Amino acid sequence: QVQLVESGGGLVQAGGSLRLSCAASRRIFSINVMGWYRQAPGKQRELVAAINSGGSTNYADSVKGRFTISRDNAKNTVYLQMNSLKPEDTAVYYCNVWPWRDDYWGQGTQVTVSS
Repeated sequence: QVQLVESGGGLVQAGGSLRLSCAASRRIFSINVMGWYRQAPGKQRELVAAINSGGSTNYADSVKGRFTISRDNAKNTVYLQMNSLKPEDTAVYYCNVWPWRDDYWGQGTQVTVSS
């Protein structure tokens, strides 16, 4: 029924950049705040950034000034521009609504930052 498809992850050296994309359904996009989450080995899943329909954003303290979340309502797509990447950013990144819904978790996309 619902598809949230993440893409754009990869292997990058510290200081590098990646741009993640999340394609969502129009129904989800129209009624929900959208967010990017990540989960590193041995850690709980955490919210990285969120954006509402008007473009207001919130960021985890650990990524403020480095990551930018945006959305294209015409394309039903959420983006996460990640700059100045650090090894501690290594994780599987997921998109979901905010607050998250268990049945919306997808496969995620792996981001690995080497030191």
